[in-house]
Amino acid sequence: MMHYFAYIYWDPNPILIDIGFFALGWYGLLFAAGIIISYVIVLQDFRRAGLTSVQFDNFAYAVIIGMYVGMRLGHFLFYEPAAFIERPVEVFLPVSFSPVFHFTGYQGLASHGGAIGILLAVRWFTRKYPDVSLFFVLNQLAIVAPLAGGFIRLGNLMNSEIVGKPSSVPWGFVFTSIDTVPRHPTQLYEAAGYFTIFFLLYSLRQHSWLLHKGRLLGLFLILLFSWRFIVEFFKEHQEAFEQTLWLNMGQILSLPFIITGIIILLLSHRKEQRSISS
Repeated sequence: MMHYFAYIYWDPNPILIDIGFFALGWYGLLFAAGIIISYVIVLQDFRRAGLTSVQFDNFAYAVIIGMYVGMRLGHFLFYEPAAFIERPVEVFLPVSFSPVFHFTGYQGLASHGGAIGILLAVRWFTRKYPDVSLFFVLNQLAIVAPLAGGFIRLGNLMNSEIVGKPSSVPWGFVFTSIDTVPRHPTQLYEAAGYFTIFFLLYSLRQHSWLLHKGRLLGLFLILLFSWRFIVEFFKEHQEAFEQTLWLNMGQILSLPFIITGIIILLLSHRKEQRSISS
């Protein structure tokens, strides 16, 4: 019984402010906090590199739009494909018309889709400004992406969503809005890993070896999506169809990013060896 009482009973109000037609939740606040802090960090690096305010504004707008569209499309494509037919308006708008019109906020966001959207936005930006190095931009995003991801997972914790599998670990969470079963706090596992990766990459951001040909990006992809892959073993499946899969959807979608990171590091090393031998 003493072991049972060591569990953390978790039932916070996910809504911070509610004025009827509009409600601000913890998730939205933490999501915005991650974006704002990332914005400030990248802005400083852009200024140090001599880029203009106009260039940075266009970059920020493109990344934010690409991320949001990618996360929404990713969620519905990967987890709720039928929604494109049943409620297409809700795919992009933070509202719901069922049973009555109401503001839902940022619910249903897939990080893998967001990553793809950001990459497409970066590609557009570097084509618009060919004098800006693609690897410079990707390195900046690689540093702050884990920071934003950590804040998003804290938002998931406040919403009591994306919960872990039942567990008897003494630090288990009982999400009382779901059931009375102690579970792995996978939102905290993931957030702790992401914040650690952020601090590691931020401390290494001026290392000359990592800045060469996207190595910082490659390291980011390997570390973040490998951690995501591991944490998925402790999560409950988000959709019923995942029960029949050997790996869940989060793990399947993480593998291409991990492989891409490995390829980037291998190609960079090969190019470096060729330049040395020549």
